[in-house]
Amino acid sequence: MDLEITNYNNHFQIKGSLNKLNLKTFNARFSNIFDKLDDIHINIESVDSIDRAGVMALARLHNESITKSKRLSIIGFGCKELYQHFKSEEQTIAVPANAIVAA
Repeated sequence: MDLEITNYNNHFQIKGSLNKLNLKTFNARFSNIFDKLDDIHINIESVDSIDRAGVMALARLHNESITKSKRLSIIGFGCKELYQHFKSEEQTIAVPANAIVAA
């Protein structure tokens, strides 16, 4: 499946495969993104597959956000390869301190 990136304001939805074959599309879309926005959210829920090049592209974006003191959120239960890269042992959901959680 091809890569499709849609957005509304600072929320981006990635669908399809993120790999070295369509990395140009990803890089073009997020080139200098932190010059325009201070805070972006990337939803990877609909990512079918991601290869090493795709993980590295997200890691570069993450590093750019740190360098420029911007905020990057990668959300969604996407590909396990991404969680492994960032050394996350399990997928967690952040719950605000004032949230009411029903069991």
